[in-house]
Amino acid sequence: MRLEPRRSESAAALSTEPVGAIDDDRLATQRIRRLDGRHLTLLTDLPSSEPVDTLVDVFDAAYPLWCEYFQVEADTEWRMFGCVMNDRQRFERAGLLPDTVRQFREGYSQGHWLWLYDQPNDYYRRHLLLHEGTHGFMATRLGGMGPHWYMEGMAELLGTHRWKDGVLRLGYFPADRGEVPMLGRIKLVQEAVADDRLRTLDDVLNIGPSRVVSNEPYAWCWSLCTLLNAHPRYRDTFRTLGREVTSDAFNERVHALFGERMDELAVEWPAFAASLEHAADVEATALDFTPGEPLAATTEVTVDAARGWQNTGLHVEAGQPLRFEASGRYQIAATDQSWMCEPGGVTIRYYAGRPLGVLLAAAIPDDLADAARQPPREGDLRMPLVVGLGREWTPGRSGTLQLRVNDSAGELADNAGELKVKIGGGASAAD
Repeated sequence: MRLEPRRSESAAALSTEPVGAIDDDRLATQRIRRLDGRHLTLLTDLPSSEPVDTLVDVFDAAYPLWCEYFQVEADTEWRMFGCVMNDRQRFERAGLLPDTVRQFREGYSQGHWLWLYDQPNDYYRRHLLLHEGTHGFMATRLGGMGPHWYMEGMAELLGTHRWKDGVLRLGYFPADRGEVPMLGRIKLVQEAVADDRLRTLDDVLNIGPSRVVSNEPYAWCWSLCTLLNAHPRYRDTFRTLGREVTSDAFNERVHALFGERMDELAVEWPAFAASLEHAADVEATALDFTPGEPLAATTEVTVDAARGWQNTGLHVEAGQPLRFEASGRYQIAATDQSWMCEPGGVTIRYYAGRPLGVLLAAAIPDDLADAARQPPREGDLRMPLVVGLGREWTPGRSGTLQLRVNDSAGELADNAGELKVKIGGGASAAD
């Protein structure tokens, strides 16, 4: 894993060392085992065990999934060569680490070769293998890997996986940290957000070469690719970007392909990153940017407790007071017994500093580009208004009104029911 220039490497210049050129006598001298799969020849000094010996099976299972994802025809002859190392010096003495391979922290790939150090747990060892394997696939089958955010984001996206009973899932969104020990990408984003270091969309798109030891850049790249890959409004376009990896103007092509949705993404991205949790449902929390209609009279809308922000279809004006009145009972959690809740929330448990299940409101501003550049204020998606059972509010910006109940993006699935919200002009408006 690394963040450094790769776009100058061409597929033709990458190593395609034939498997027959590996010196089996030198392997034996250095006590390096060789495992051959259909698409990976694995060289390792780790003792035989099921998690290690099945790494070639994991890689073989990944290959058709990579082909399907990037929409390329499967080449049955395609192969990579990988070294999973406990003692690097053994591999140097065996001639398996050429001078062009610099020192690295966890993993490295170059053309048809990859190298990684052994890891303390089976999951993270597989993750690094798939991460570097994704780099190798993109370099040799697609001819390039694009800029750093895409190169590393895709390797992280397709390295995050589930391997169970011989079946592999790539691009897996972890349900809890126990499924992905040592990965820590969600935690890194959460810590950055808590420390007021949330990176804007432009920040992530412009992540550049770095040799720092922090995994935080990988976390941002993974998070953006995860959003784009799973979001119903962005994913079809995002999944065509593999065709653009040889372009020196990759980010310009991204802007051209997404068009006006780039302004929407610049607003949705920080809202997604700020609420990132394990088991988050990207589709259930996707924003609806459809412009609302002016509020002409008191209107009642329904809010689904099991979804994120929901478009009310109402446009609110800056400086014009509103009045909210909410009612209903709905399930906000399910354990041994269902947790029933009203719009005021339940004060025995809090999320993001607010009562669990309390009704929240925010407006998506009319000027998306300007909103993405401005710090959040009350009534924005990242600083929502606590409505509860009812209150008055004078919006600071004109925009389309959104409502939701307060809950983790990773715990919406156990909610059920709905509430009713009446929205009309506030008391000062009547004056």
